[in-house]
Amino acid sequence: MSINKKSIFAISTIIIILLIDQIVKILVKTNMSLGESINVFGNWFQICFTENSGFAFGMEFGGQWGKLFLSIFRIFMIFAVAWFLVKIIRQGYSTALIISISALLAGAAGNIIDSVFYGQIFSDSYGHVATMFPEGGGYAPLLHGRVVDMLYFPIITGHFPDWFPFWGGGEFTFFSPIFNIADSAITVSIFYILIFQRKTVSKLLK
Repeated sequence: MSINKKSIFAISTIIIILLIDQIVKILVKTNMSLGESINVFGNWFQICFTENSGFAFGMEFGGQWGKLFLSIFRIFMIFAVAWFLVKIIRQGYSTALIISISALLAGAAGNIIDSVFYGQIFSDSYGHVATMFPEGGGYAPLLHGRVVDMLYFPIITGHFPDWFPFWGGGEFTFFSPIFNIADSAITVSIFYILIFQRKTVSKLLK
Protein backbone atom coordinates (compact mmCIF):
# COMPACT_ATOMS: atom_id res chain seq x y z
CA MET A 1 0.00 0.00 0.00
CA SER A 2 1.49 3.32 -1.02
CA ILE A 3 2.09 6.30 1.28
CA ASN A 4 -0.59 8.25 -0.58
CA LYS A 5 -3.23 5.66 0.23
CA LYS A 6 -2.19 5.63 3.87
CA SER A 7 -2.45 9.40 3.92
CA ILE A 8 -5.99 9.10 2.58
CA PHE A 9 -6.85 6.62 5.36
CA ALA A 10 -5.45 9.04 7.95
CA ILE A 11 -7.27 12.09 6.56
CA SER A 12 -10.55 10.16 6.15
CA THR A 13 -10.38 8.86 9.72
CA ILE A 14 -9.77 12.35 11.12
CA ILE A 15 -12.54 13.97 9.05
CA ILE A 16 -15.15 11.28 9.83
CA ILE A 17 -14.52 11.32 13.59
CA LEU A 18 -14.43 15.12 13.74
CA LEU A 19 -17.65 15.48 11.74
CA ILE A 20 -19.57 12.94 13.83
CA ASP A 21 -18.23 14.41 17.08
CA GLN A 22 -19.07 18.01 16.21
CA ILE A 23 -22.46 17.25 14.63
CA VAL A 24 -23.56 15.34 17.76
CA LYS A 25 -22.28 18.09 20.07
CA ILE A 26 -23.97 20.87 18.12
CA LEU A 27 -27.26 18.94 17.98
CA VAL A 28 -27.15 18.39 21.75
CA LYS A 29 -26.11 21.97 22.48
CA THR A 30 -28.86 23.49 20.30
CA ASN A 31 -31.67 21.12 21.33
CA MET A 32 -31.15 20.38 25.03
CA SER A 33 -30.61 22.40 28.18
CA LEU A 34 -27.84 21.52 30.59
CA GLY A 35 -28.73 18.49 32.71
CA GLU A 36 -31.53 17.32 30.40
CA SER A 37 -31.47 13.64 29.45
CA ILE A 38 -33.17 11.40 26.89
CA ASN A 39 -33.53 7.63 27.27
CA VAL A 40 -32.36 5.89 24.10
CA PHE A 41 -32.51 2.21 25.12
CA GLY A 42 -34.32 1.87 28.43
CA ASN A 43 -32.32 3.39 31.26
CA TRP A 44 -28.95 1.87 30.36
CA PHE A 45 -28.17 4.20 27.43
CA GLN A 46 -29.04 7.87 27.73
CA ILE A 47 -28.21 11.12 26.01
CA CYS A 48 -27.44 13.24 29.07
CA PHE A 49 -26.21 16.78 28.35
CA THR A 50 -23.34 17.87 30.56
CA GLU A 51 -20.36 20.17 30.07
CA ASN A 52 -16.92 20.07 31.61
CA SER A 53 -13.97 22.41 31.57
CA GLY A 54 -11.35 19.81 32.32
CA PHE A 55 -10.18 16.42 31.18
CA ALA A 56 -12.12 13.66 29.48
CA PHE A 57 -15.07 11.94 31.20
CA GLY A 58 -16.03 15.04 33.17
CA MET A 59 -12.91 15.43 35.31
CA GLU A 60 -12.11 19.02 36.33
CA PHE A 61 -8.80 20.85 36.37
CA GLY A 62 -7.81 23.96 38.36
CA GLY A 63 -10.32 26.76 37.69
CA GLN A 64 -9.91 29.42 34.97
CA TRP A 65 -6.10 29.39 34.95
CA GLY A 66 -6.11 25.62 34.91
CA LYS A 67 -8.59 25.70 32.05
CA LEU A 68 -6.38 28.09 30.08
CA PHE A 69 -3.31 25.94 30.70
CA LEU A 70 -5.20 22.80 29.70
CA SER A 71 -6.43 24.36 26.44
CA ILE A 72 -2.93 25.51 25.49
CA PHE A 73 -1.46 22.14 26.48
CA ARG A 74 -4.03 20.36 24.31
CA ILE A 75 -3.11 22.52 21.32
CA PHE A 76 0.59 21.65 21.72
CA MET A 77 -0.31 17.96 22.07
CA ILE A 78 -2.32 18.08 18.85
CA PHE A 79 0.68 19.46 16.97
CA ALA A 80 2.91 16.77 18.54
CA VAL A 81 0.52 13.96 17.55
CA ALA A 82 0.14 15.42 14.05
CA TRP A 83 3.94 15.49 13.67
CA PHE A 84 4.12 11.86 14.84
CA LEU A 85 1.37 10.85 12.40
CA VAL A 86 3.18 12.44 9.45
CA LYS A 87 6.36 10.65 10.55
CA ILE A 88 4.83 7.16 10.61
CA ILE A 89 3.06 7.73 7.29
CA ARG A 90 6.33 8.75 5.63
CA GLN A 91 8.15 5.78 7.13
CA GLY A 92 5.52 3.35 5.88
CA TYR A 93 4.21 1.94 9.14
CA SER A 94 1.10 -0.24 9.27
CA THR A 95 -2.30 1.07 8.30
CA ALA A 96 -3.69 -0.05 11.68
CA LEU A 97 -1.17 2.11 13.56
CA ILE A 98 -1.81 5.07 11.26
CA ILE A 99 -5.60 4.81 11.76
CA SER A 100 -5.22 4.53 15.55
CA ILE A 101 -2.98 7.62 15.73
CA SER A 102 -5.37 9.45 13.37
CA ALA A 103 -8.30 8.61 15.65
CA LEU A 104 -6.31 9.84 18.66
CA LEU A 105 -5.56 13.09 16.83
CA ALA A 106 -9.20 13.52 15.79
CA GLY A 107 -10.43 12.94 19.35
CA ALA A 108 -8.00 15.47 20.78
CA ALA A 109 -8.94 17.98 18.07
CA GLY A 110 -12.66 17.42 18.65
CA ASN A 111 -12.40 18.40 22.31
CA ILE A 112 -10.06 21.32 21.70
CA ILE A 113 -12.58 22.79 19.25
CA ASP A 114 -15.04 22.95 22.16
CA SER A 115 -12.47 24.43 24.52
CA VAL A 116 -11.22 27.08 22.10
CA PHE A 117 -14.37 28.13 20.24
CA TYR A 118 -17.61 27.02 21.94
CA GLY A 119 -17.49 29.81 24.52
CA GLN A 120 -17.51 32.29 21.64
CA ILE A 121 -20.00 30.47 19.40
CA PHE A 122 -22.75 29.58 21.89
CA SER A 123 -24.72 31.19 24.69
CA ASP A 124 -24.83 29.23 27.93
CA SER A 125 -27.18 26.26 28.42
CA TYR A 126 -28.31 26.81 32.02
CA GLY A 127 -32.07 26.26 32.15
CA HIS A 128 -32.57 26.80 28.43
CA VAL A 129 -31.37 25.68 25.00
CA ALA A 130 -28.25 27.50 23.81
CA THR A 131 -28.28 29.92 20.91
CA MET A 132 -25.64 29.64 18.22
CA PHE A 133 -23.83 32.93 17.47
CA PRO A 134 -25.85 34.96 20.04
CA GLU A 135 -26.07 38.73 19.54
CA GLY A 136 -24.55 39.52 22.92
CA GLY A 137 -21.61 37.20 22.42
CA GLY A 138 -20.85 33.78 23.80
CA TYR A 139 -20.69 32.51 27.36
CA ALA A 140 -16.88 32.52 27.75
CA PRO A 141 -13.67 34.03 26.33
CA LEU A 142 -11.55 32.30 23.70
CA LEU A 143 -9.82 29.16 25.08
CA HIS A 144 -12.28 28.97 28.00
CA GLY A 145 -15.13 27.03 26.39
CA ARG A 146 -16.55 23.91 28.00
CA VAL A 147 -16.45 20.47 26.40
CA VAL A 148 -19.89 19.03 25.56
CA ASP A 149 -20.52 15.48 26.86
CA MET A 150 -23.64 13.42 26.30
CA LEU A 151 -23.10 9.62 26.15
CA TYR A 152 -24.17 7.96 29.39
CA PHE A 153 -24.32 4.21 30.00
CA PRO A 154 -25.59 3.52 33.55
CA ILE A 155 -25.65 -0.21 32.75
CA ILE A 156 -25.86 -1.40 36.36
CA THR A 157 -27.21 0.59 39.32
CA GLY A 158 -27.59 -0.55 42.89
CA HIS A 159 -26.19 -0.31 46.41
CA PHE A 160 -22.96 -1.55 47.93
CA PRO A 161 -23.52 -4.12 50.71
CA ASP A 162 -23.35 -2.69 54.22
CA TRP A 163 -20.10 -4.53 54.98
CA PHE A 164 -18.32 -2.99 51.98
CA PRO A 165 -15.38 -0.74 53.11
CA PHE A 166 -15.89 3.03 52.81
CA TRP A 167 -18.97 2.84 50.53
CA GLY A 168 -21.09 0.35 52.49
CA GLY A 169 -24.80 0.93 51.83
CA GLY A 170 -24.08 3.68 49.29
CA GLU A 171 -25.37 3.81 45.74
CA PHE A 172 -23.21 2.84 42.78
CA THR A 173 -23.55 3.10 39.02
CA PHE A 174 -21.60 1.19 36.41
CA PHE A 175 -20.70 2.88 34.05
CA SER A 176 -21.04 6.40 35.56
CA PRO A 177 -18.86 8.76 33.44
CA ILE A 178 -20.58 10.87 30.77
CA PHE A 179 -18.44 11.28 27.66
CA ASN A 180 -18.50 12.14 23.96
CA ILE A 181 -17.40 10.73 20.60
CA ALA A 182 -13.98 12.42 20.85
CA ASP A 183 -13.36 10.81 24.27
CA SER A 184 -14.30 7.44 22.79
CA ALA A 185 -11.86 7.86 19.89
CA ILE A 186 -9.05 8.80 22.28
CA THR A 187 -9.76 5.92 24.68
CA VAL A 188 -10.10 3.22 22.02
CA SER A 189 -6.93 4.43 20.27
CA ILE A 190 -4.88 4.44 23.47
CA PHE A 191 -6.03 0.95 24.47
CA TYR A 192 -5.33 -0.38 20.97
CA ILE A 193 -1.83 1.15 20.96
CA LEU A 194 -1.03 -0.15 24.47
CA ILE A 195 -2.21 -3.66 23.65
CA PHE A 196 -1.08 -4.12 20.03
CA GLN A 197 1.40 -1.36 19.13
CA ARG A 198 3.24 -0.58 22.36
CA LYS A 199 6.64 -1.88 21.21
CA THR A 200 6.41 -0.10 17.85
CA VAL A 201 5.44 3.23 19.39
CA SER A 202 8.09 2.91 22.13
CA LYS A 203 10.71 2.33 19.44
CA LEU A 204 9.52 5.35 17.44
CA LEU A 205 9.61 7.64 20.47
CA LYS A 206 13.22 6.80 21.35
